[in-house]
Amino acid sequence: MTPHHLPFYLARPGETDVLMIVMAIFLIAAVLAVGNIYLRLHSLPERMAHKSQKLQFEIVAVLGLLALFTHIHLFWIAALLLALIDLPDFSTPLGRIAGSVERIADSETGGSGETATEEKSPQATSDKTDRGAAKEPSVPKKEARSHA
Repeated sequence: MTPHHLPFYLARPGETDVLMIVMAIFLIAAVLAVGNIYLRLHSLPERMAHKSQKLQFEIVAVLGLLALFTHIHLFWIAALLLALIDLPDFSTPLGRIAGSVERIADSETGGSGETATEEKSPQATSDKTDRGAAKEPSVPKKEARSHA
């Protein structure tokens, strides 16, 4: 009962609507592509901060999650700005200073420069007893960076 001059995109009765199936596949692909682009854009600050310090990366990640779940875009902007800024590394110089101060304190209190593990070593005690009467006089070692 249908006329023969219908356009190709109209399905005849009892036939499969090919255009509707193509559009459904296209719609699913488009939704997945836009979602992928959105999540990639949303994780941009985290990917940028991944190369930086651990603390900075964690702060940026938390700001990104807050922006994702609260829909407050200011958190995402703050995360992006924090990821772009290169924060100075304070922990490494402070760790070096602490190590140097410990070495200075050990050298001033110990005098000989030996640590407690070296003094209690059985090999070191047997070497000292093997020397017998030929003991070396205890002369303090001159420090490498001494001014005198």
